[in-house]
Amino acid sequence: MQPGHAAAAMETASGPQEKYQLITRNLQEVLGEDKLMAILKEREVKIYWGTATTGKPHVAYFVPMSKIADFLKAGCEVTILFADLHAYLDNMKAPWELLELRTRYYEHVIKAMLESIGVPLEKLKFIRGTDYQLSKEYTLDVYRLSSVVTQHDAKKAGAEVVKQVEHPLLSGLLYPGLQALDEEYLKVDAQFGGVDQRKIFTFAEKYLPSLGYAKRIHLMNPMVPGLTGSKMSSSEEDSKIDLLDRKEDVKKKLKKAFCEPGNIENNGVLSFIKHVLFPLKSEFVILREEKWGGNKTYTAYETLEKDFAEQVVHPGDLKNSVEVALNKLLDPIREKFNSPELKKLTNAAYPNPSKAKPAEKGTKNSEPETIVPSRLDIRVGKVVSVEKHPDADSLYVEKIDVGEPEPRTVVSGLVQFVPKEQLQDRLVVLLCNLKPQKMRGVESQGMVLCASSVGEPRQVEPLDPPAECCAGERVYVEGYEDGEPDDELKPKKKVFEKLQADFRISEDCIAQWKERNFLTKLGSISCKSLKGGSIS
Repeated sequence: MQPGHAAAAMETASGPQEKYQLITRNLQEVLGEDKLMAILKEREVKIYWGTATTGKPHVAYFVPMSKIADFLKAGCEVTILFADLHAYLDNMKAPWELLELRTRYYEHVIKAMLESIGVPLEKLKFIRGTDYQLSKEYTLDVYRLSSVVTQHDAKKAGAEVVKQVEHPLLSGLLYPGLQALDEEYLKVDAQFGGVDQRKIFTFAEKYLPSLGYAKRIHLMNPMVPGLTGSKMSSSEEDSKIDLLDRKEDVKKKLKKAFCEPGNIENNGVLSFIKHVLFPLKSEFVILREEKWGGNKTYTAYETLEKDFAEQVVHPGDLKNSVEVALNKLLDPIREKFNSPELKKLTNAAYPNPSKAKPAEKGTKNSEPETIVPSRLDIRVGKVVSVEKHPDADSLYVEKIDVGEPEPRTVVSGLVQFVPKEQLQDRLVVLLCNLKPQKMRGVESQGMVLCASSVGEPRQVEPLDPPAECCAGERVYVEGYEDGEPDDELKPKKKVFEKLQADFRISEDCIAQWKERNFLTKLGSISCKSLKGGSIS
C-alpha cells in the first residue's frame, strides 16, 4: 500500500456514535465508556499514547499505529509521548548514555511507520517525557503522589509492565506514578495502551483524584501474540519481526511462526491480519495458485478466521499473503533507514556487543573477540518425549519443543540423576545454538542446562524456568537482553566454555552469570536445591 492511498482515505467520521465505534473497534476493554460518549457529543476527544524508548520497535507496533489511524479518522486530537525517562526508570532498559540516541531512533521510526500506513503527521502532536517531566511543578507532583501511594499499590501497578527482577529498584515503583501524572500534564481525556497496562490505568484512576486531578478514560488494545504464540517482545528475537529486517529474514521468521492448521488460538499470524492489515484496507487477499482455488479477497475478518478454522485456508498461503502485505508496509521504512545518517543513528542507539569485528588472519594487534552471554541462544523448552538411548545406558534421547515447527532431538546424560517420568512434559532450559553433534550415533541439536553440586556424591537438577513460560521463550542474562545470539557457536572459539566458567547457582538457587540473573520475561531461572552449584 502506498502512503498516499491511505492518506486520501483518511476521512473523519461524522456523528458521535460513528466516532465511538471507530475509537473502540478491536479494543479489548474501555474504562469510562459513558464519559467517552458524553465528550463526543460535545467536542473532539484528546488521547495520548506513550512508548518507552527501550528495545527496537518491531512489527507489533503497527497495532497501536493502526488504532492511532482510527482515532484520527474519529476526529480525535492525538499526542504521541516518547517516554524517555520511563525507559531509564524501568530497570535501566535504556542506559542513560544511550537515552538521547534511542529517543531519536524512536522518533524517526514511529514517524516512518505512521507514514507507511498513510497517517498524516501534521495531525499529531509529538512530545518527549523529559520536555516536561523535569519541571519544578511535575517534580513536586511526583513527591505529592509518593506521599499518598502505598508501596504495595505501586509495585502491583507496575507488575506487568516494569521489568521484574529479584532485587527491584526504587525507580520501578516511581514508574506507574509518572505515567498517571502524564495524563494531567498532557491535558488529555484518555490514555491508550495495551491491556498489560491495565493495572497502571486503574492506579491512575485511584490516585489522580487524590491530587485534585480528574479521572481519565482508558482504552486498551489486546496483547497480540508474537510469532512463537506468546507476546511479541523486543527481547525475544524469534517472537518478533524487526522493522528493518530484510525480506529474506521476514520470510524466514514467518516460516517458523506458530500457525497450526485450523488453530485460531494464540495465532500471531492471524492476529496481525486482524489488528493491522484489515483495519488499514478493510480487506485482505489470500494469495494462492490457481490449482488451489486462486486468490480470494476477504472483506470481513470473521469470514477469514472461520475459513482458517475449517482449514479452507492453508497456513502456508496465510503466511505467504501476510509476507507480501507486510513487506509493502516495511519497504518505505527500510528505504528511509537506508540513509547514512539513520544507519549511523541505528548503530549508535543499539550497539551490538555480540558482533565484535573479527580479527584478520595473521594480525597480532587486532581487538579480542567480545564474549558476552547474549551470544548464546538459550530458550525455554518443553520435553515432549523421553526415551533411553538405544546404544548407551547413561543417555536419554529427548524430543524438546522450543517454539519451532518441529521438536529438536537432544541427547543428555541424565539417566542416573533424573527419572524418566520427571522429565516427561516438564519445562527445561535449552542451549540451542551449539553445533549439532552425534552422540553414540544420534545427532543432538542442543544442550539441556542443569545445576550440578560441587562435592560428592554428584547431584544434578535441570534448571527450571517460571512455570507460566511457553516453549520457545528467550532466556537472557540481566543487562544483556538486546544482543543477538550467534547463528551457531564455533567449537574452536569456545564461546560457551568461556562464559560457562562464570555460571553459578546463587544462595537463593537462582541461575547467574557473574552474579547477574538468568531471566525470562516472567522471572528468574532457578533450580530446586543446589545452592552454590555450577551450571553445565
